[in-house]
Amino acid sequence: MVHQYKNNGYNIVLDVNSGSVHVVDDMVYDIIEQYENHSLDEIIELLENKYPESDVREAYNEIEQLKEDGQLFTEDIYENYIDAFKDRPTVVKALCLHIAHDCNLACRYCFAEEGEYKGHRELMSAKVGKAALDFLVANSGNRHNLEVDFFGGEPTMNFGVVKEVVEYGRSLEEKHNKHFRFTLTTNGVLLNDEIMEFANKEMDNVVLSVDGRKEIHDYMRPTRNGKPSYDLIMPKFIRFAESRHQQKYYVRGTFTNRNLDFSKDVLHLADLGFEQISMEPVVGQPEEPYAIQEKDLPQIFDEYDRLAKEMIKREKAGKGFNFFHFMIDLTGGPCVAKRLSGCGSGTEYLAVTPWGDLYPCHQFVGEEKFLLGNVFDGIKRTDICDEFRSCNVYTKKKCKDCFARFYCSGGCPANSYNFHGTIDDSYDLSCDMERKRVECAIMIKAALADTEGEEE
Repeated sequence: MVHQYKNNGYNIVLDVNSGSVHVVDDMVYDIIEQYENHSLDEIIELLENKYPESDVREAYNEIEQLKEDGQLFTEDIYENYIDAFKDRPTVVKALCLHIAHDCNLACRYCFAEEGEYKGHRELMSAKVGKAALDFLVANSGNRHNLEVDFFGGEPTMNFGVVKEVVEYGRSLEEKHNKHFRFTLTTNGVLLNDEIMEFANKEMDNVVLSVDGRKEIHDYMRPTRNGKPSYDLIMPKFIRFAESRHQQKYYVRGTFTNRNLDFSKDVLHLADLGFEQISMEPVVGQPEEPYAIQEKDLPQIFDEYDRLAKEMIKREKAGKGFNFFHFMIDLTGGPCVAKRLSGCGSGTEYLAVTPWGDLYPCHQFVGEEKFLLGNVFDGIKRTDICDEFRSCNVYTKKKCKDCFARFYCSGGCPANSYNFHGTIDDSYDLSCDMERKRVECAIMIKAALADTEGEEE
């Protein structure tokens, strides 16, 4: 399978199954477009008014060589292994600890209902948090590195328990030959010197929630009493990112139909000095006032293009920054498991409620049909885990002919469930945006490689 597109003056050809990317001239681009359905003589005839026959023949031979070398029109190397992949043994390697089902903000788009998750407000006890780590150690097999994210609601509302759970985790490491990589997601309202110092010592990564420009952020992320929060959090976030030397953190925003010009929000954050930035499209039912609609896609695509071009410009000027959705590895890429099944929700990655219940991920919390068990008694609904384990890019019809399937790995199961009632489908708007982001990410790589060539 080959995907061809033009972006920012580049003719790009992606060989989907091998992951090879080729930046080609107009003639090669046109020949590749006809290659699978026409013979050489037919292609020569089709292109006779555009290119000399000798040039077409030479280019055709080069394309044949690329095919022979496994860099173009390659066969799918994964589908033959899918049955063995579905039956592979898995271990739990990551937990999302809902340390606080409570929040001090009232974000208009919050899927967690201000931290309540279709339930009630509650803070996780140290007993539950420690039991969760015991569960993770016991179910992680021989895996050494284990991931634990302190999530909410707002985790800093239960900061004492965060500290106690981290201390307990450190006490388990040597005994069980494990290493915990702790992360924290925070809205910044309660962020202070003590929390920053602790996070810089113990947290492998920190996610700082901010939606970009002041007017956008304040409208979408007010406090519980309706007051703006941008001026409260932003100075602390700037200082925090600097204290982490602009590494191992993300400022993460959400864009809605209120700021379809979201590239301005990304660049606003970059102008403030942040070097690790993520801006996610909101996921909401069509009737929600903030929801992104299909009619918004052309503007969203233009914004991704605009952002990509500006990122190239800034990188060349020595003022580059990372944008999460444009970060793509064209050398090795994700492992086979990641390519086929994605995040590992329901098998390798689980969410834990404040009272210890286990769900496939944080977005399924509160959906009782997905309740797997609890940290004290373990997983009881192994059938649900089996369902998630069997879900991959070959079981989703929409992934079959999608060039981006090995980059998004089939998309988010929770979004699929919320829009289609099954985890084995895909959220169409998200698919459209992912395809555009992959195209932009590859174009950026091509442009920067082109620059390196010029310098040499």
